[in-house]
Amino acid sequence: MDSEAAIGGQIRELRKLKKLTLSQLARAAGISVGYLSQIERNQSKLPIGVLKKLCDVLGVHMNWFFNGGMGATSDERNIIVRKAHRRRLTFTGLGIVEELLSPNLAGPLELLLSTIEPGADSGNYAHAGNEAGILIAGQLDLWVDGKRFHLEEGDSFSFKSTSQHRCANPGKVPAKVVWVITPPHY
Repeated sequence: MDSEAAIGGQIRELRKLKKLTLSQLARAAGISVGYLSQIERNQSKLPIGVLKKLCDVLGVHMNWFFNGGMGATSDERNIIVRKAHRRRLTFTGLGIVEELLSPNLAGPLELLLSTIEPGADSGNYAHAGNEAGILIAGQLDLWVDGKRFHLEEGDSFSFKSTSQHRCANPGKVPAKVVWVITPPHY
C-alpha cells in the first residue's frame, strides 16, 4: 500500500468517526463531493493544499497521515503498532501530544498515549462514549462534571465521555496518560 492510498482510507475513516457526510466534508473543505469520493477511494491525486483543508476540517495535523502503519509488514498492519510508527497529533499552543497506540480508528476502541507538558490544559470538552485511563508518569488534575480529581503516577480512572471533562498538568515534569476511548473519538 503506498502512502497516498493509505491517506484516502484514513480520510474516510476520520470523516466517518466525526459523523460527517461526504457532502459536509466536501463543502467545509471547498471541494466537490465527487472529488472527495475519488480521494477516499484513491482514484485521484491529493495535492498538499487540499490535504491541508481536509485536515483543518477533520481536526488533525497533516503528519497524522504520514507515519501511522507505513512501516508495518502486511502481517502486522491493523494488529501491531511499532513505537517508531505511531501516529502523532500535536496540539500547538496547548502543550499536548497524543500518539495513537491502536492500529487504526476502525475498531471498537481507541488507545492513546498523551504527553501533557507542565502547565498544559486540555480545556473542557465532551463527546459520545466512555473513556478510561491510567497515569503512567507525573501528575494530572482531571475534572469530570466540575469535580476535580488530583492523580498521581499509577492512578486510574473511568467516566462517561458525555460528561464535561478536562485535564491539566499541575506538576513540573510531563504527565503521561494512557487513554482507552470507546467508540473512537478522533
